[in-house]
Amino acid sequence: MHFDQRTQRALRAAGLSTDEIESVSEDVVAATRQAASDLESFFDGRDTVYSDMDRAHSADDVHEHTVEYCDLFTHAADIRGYLRFDSWGVPVEGGRVLADGRVELTLGPTVDDRVRFAAEPEDL
Repeated sequence: MHFDQRTQRALRAAGLSTDEIESVSEDVVAATRQAASDLESFFDGRDTVYSDMDRAHSADDVHEHTVEYCDLFTHAADIRGYLRFDSWGVPVEGGRVLADGRVELTLGPTVDDRVRFAAEPEDL
């Protein structure tokens, strides 16, 4: 089950049965898988994306990236994986679709920040 013991107790105290909690847990897992699929789809087939990533030695607000691939996996409500650009890559530690043409990823070491990506620079 996705929920930790404290959350399960709180859900039971709110009146949910064990079967209902398990059903909600399965819904969370399915929604997480769908979100990961949607995030990968954003990067698939796109050679270039734009971001609001803070980068050393740059005063620009928008950065262009050449994408090699985005490979994500899920575990319960967690999205993890790797985003590879032309000359570097970074672990992904979460993410969400914001709107058509925009996503947000939580990137791991070397970036350690939430970064928005868009199909077009003006969408940031």
